[in-house]
Amino acid sequence: MNYQKNKEELLRKVEELEVEFIHLQFTDIVGIMKDVTITVEQLEKALDNKIMFDGSSIDGFVRIEESDMYLIPDLSTFAVFPWTNFHKEARLICDVYNMDGTPFEGCPRNTLKKMLKEAEEMGYKLMVGPECEFFLFNTDEKGNPSLETHDDAGYFDLAPVDLGGDARNQMIVALKEMGFRIEASHHEGAPGQHEIDFEYDDALKTADNIMTFKMVVRIIAQRNGLHATFMPKPKIGVNGSGMHLNMSLADLEGKNVFNDQEEELKLSETAYHFLGGLMKHARAYTVLTNPTVNSYKRLVPGYEAPVLIAWSASNRSPLIRIPAERGEATRIELRSPDPSANPYLALAATLKAGLDGIVNKIDPPEQVTSNIYEMGAEEIEERAIDRLPINLYQALQELAKNEIIKSSLGEHVYRRVVSAAQYEWKEYSKYVSQWELDRYLRKY
Repeated sequence: MNYQKNKEELLRKVEELEVEFIHLQFTDIVGIMKDVTITVEQLEKALDNKIMFDGSSIDGFVRIEESDMYLIPDLSTFAVFPWTNFHKEARLICDVYNMDGTPFEGCPRNTLKKMLKEAEEMGYKLMVGPECEFFLFNTDEKGNPSLETHDDAGYFDLAPVDLGGDARNQMIVALKEMGFRIEASHHEGAPGQHEIDFEYDDALKTADNIMTFKMVVRIIAQRNGLHATFMPKPKIGVNGSGMHLNMSLADLEGKNVFNDQEEELKLSETAYHFLGGLMKHARAYTVLTNPTVNSYKRLVPGYEAPVLIAWSASNRSPLIRIPAERGEATRIELRSPDPSANPYLALAATLKAGLDGIVNKIDPPEQVTSNIYEMGAEEIEERAIDRLPINLYQALQELAKNEIIKSSLGEHVYRRVVSAAQYEWKEYSKYVSQWELDRYLRKY
């Protein structure tokens, strides 16, 4: 089906649904969704790729002297917002292009598409299923978020203890109306913490879905008088929020190439090499899967988040686990990413790591079958198990040393990622926290 026919069908659909406003959405370098809203009368112009915006106003995009850019809508991403009452609104996710008609190298969606093309040239298609966790907090009389949770529930608790259950159900209904296939939802381990899982899909669709998911969750929470946050570690003393990525490779006919029924763990050689690449480059892509100062407050011992670079098919404690399902469901679960990550860049970098493992036949180390959380320092050293970076600065240093992961980003995105992270680290380094005041003000 050609573009012109798709365009005509979309215009007809918009008219039938009586949509009045279209949100042209795209994502900046640091993973924040941006939006240019047009009236339905301007939609045909947008579909003819004639909608421009000022790229210099977007963090990490371009300089003032090269600011004009085009938004190119992906027609397959059209969805109507189910929560609008008086005027129907819909959205289209866009790629960002230069004035000369070439893809803008600073657009994260273009970065992922470039890596997916590299995988396709090798005969592979990346499939991803995310597990997105978030917190729901009460708001004050002015609508500002607090750190007060709406419940005291724990893992898998049910209503009436889980007071966020109704809001979570509303989120699921809205997501389903926007085309999501929801697998499960439940209360997570910490008070006020929730998880909604949606079905795996190809990597580009999944990255789009993660951005849409975060938007929907925030909007529905607000409509319930709550504040939803994807901050990795908003509260001391409880588990943080992760965004585990379940990854597999399919061949171009759609068959899972990680599956091998003849092997002991029923994993193919391709799966082991992809796993080996993920482990070899883990320290370098961490700044992309965990891009904020706060991310590293989650990656500490004692709160179920991974710290050490190890893998297992039998327990949930290492960085990477192999879930029990096999056959077409065979996959690798990367447990370090958190929901503050830009999904396009996180998937581009981790895909590059896995593909490098395949190209260079990188074998993973022996799996860890014991509980890695209970390992002593001597055993960790004896088994030569490395650990993830302990802070954002260290993660930046690891990325700078790794040409493979840098190549997945391209020069423009790499420079902007480094600039944003360096700025955040410098600002954090200057800040005097309450912990320091409590610990040192009287002592010294």
